Amino acid sequence: MPRMQVYLPDALYREVKERGLPASELLQAAVVAELRRQELAARADQYLTELLAEVGEPSEAEFARADAIARRLQERAIAAQAG
Repeated sequence: MPRMQVYLPDALYREVKERGLPASELLQAAVVAELRRQELAARADQYLTELLAEVGEPSEAEFARADAIARRLQERAIAAQAG
């Protein structure tokens, strides 16, 4: 397995060492997660490009409706957090 040298800020290095965390395994998991995130973002961009080509840009009315729905969802989430 190839090796790689990684630099960490002092505070982060100390935390990893103090907690006895497996730095190599953490880095591998972080790289896998980042690669997956980038792949999903690229797929989402591709899907949106294809969707826009198929159905076109949303109208102002559609944007306004989506904005109103998003606002209501946000208000519900805030109310749910408040108890």
